[in-house]
Amino acid sequence: MRCPFCGKDNTRVIDSRPAEDGNAIRRRRECDVCRQRFTTYEKVEMIPLIVIKKDNNRETYDRSKIEGGVFRACHKRPISADQVKSMIDEVEASIFKKEAREISSREIGEMVMEKLKDLDSVAYVRFASVYREFKDVNTFMDELKKMLG
Repeated sequence: MRCPFCGKDNTRVIDSRPAEDGNAIRRRRECDVCRQRFTTYEKVEMIPLIVIKKDNNRETYDRSKIEGGVFRACHKRPISADQVKSMIDEVEASIFKKEAREISSREIGEMVMEKLKDLDSVAYVRFASVYREFKDVNTFMDELKKMLG
């Protein structure tokens, strides 16, 4: 690791600990040449994930899109932000566990709906109604019947 002050590569780690979010390691380093101290962060490099949309366009995976849909579905429901975050973490872990470079938005939506079904039935129906683009009351009723049966 090069020292950001003098540019020499004679540095050593004097302290290591997990970063606040738990997804990185925070390292305090000291330059053996100029004795300046600085901090670095080390984290796992993720393979960029591409989402294949319904219209076959491709875009980079964006967790905030899942969060937005789930938070809208859970609006005014007795579900804490921590429960939502935990559920999305589980979905995201499942997505990355596949180790694929591409995933369809349909597959992500199904994973989210499966988790929402266990979390809150009203939030599930709300999410499904937008995700599955219910065209009329009959398709809405069919989804309710599947959920209840």
